[in-house]
Amino acid sequence: MKVLLLGGTADARRLVDALHKDGLHQTGLQVIYSLAGLVRIPKVDCQLVVGGFTQFGGLATYLRDNDIGAILDVTHPYAQTMSQKAVDAACAVGILCWRFHRPAWEKEAQDNWTEYNTDEDVLAQLSHYRVPLLSAGQMSEDLLEKIIQLPSIKRAVWRTAVAPTFSMPDNITWIKAIGPFSLDDERQLLIEQGIDVIVTKNSGGQATFAKLEAARALSIPVLLQRRPVLPAADREFSDLETCLQACLAAWGSASLRQRQQKDSQQ
Repeated sequence: MKVLLLGGTADARRLVDALHKDGLHQTGLQVIYSLAGLVRIPKVDCQLVVGGFTQFGGLATYLRDNDIGAILDVTHPYAQTMSQKAVDAACAVGILCWRFHRPAWEKEAQDNWTEYNTDEDVLAQLSHYRVPLLSAGQMSEDLLEKIIQLPSIKRAVWRTAVAPTFSMPDNITWIKAIGPFSLDDERQLLIEQGIDVIVTKNSGGQATFAKLEAARALSIPVLLQRRPVLPAADREFSDLETCLQACLAAWGSASLRQRQQKDSQQ
């Protein structure tokens, strides 16, 4: 049996390595790892698909042409389009789509968090600040220009893992960085840059959590984008080990049965 794992996250890498190692050796389960490849392309032992499925005529076509038996969606919690496509394609082909997303961060008593949904929401909230740290991933040129044009904003720091595709205004400092980040480094960044508010996503996990700890220690407010509402998958997980064992139990068993049937026919 072949499983298509949609990844691009640290959790996806852990799952694909474990599934390939345990599943292939024990049951013959085959894992194909897919990611956009915008930040970096990992070295994995299993088959790798980079750059999406348009090159194959779409996700559903790829599933059919490659005899995929199930999808495991381990994309970023904000990869709404890909998660929607995964559910739709699995339904069209008649296979299961499971999903793993790490739990969202939870606010503590000392945190000063304000949640937002849209660009308009965050622009309204930023009208009270001077130097934001923009740490919510890729932003459009239009949104950045609107942020800088706010009367209260003096300058902004924009941190992403991927370089922007457009010229940056002089009053935006772009920092290329990939987590995990340490608390000491995040604290130093906030102090040195004079940050008075952080704009980020509720990504969950430990890799980028240190900025929220530093904000708590320095009493810096955080504007936190709510997670998008995703279509329901056939099964959803928030614990990595539970997800791994469920996949091995269900799909590993199916793969083993397929291998045994094939052997009996020879």
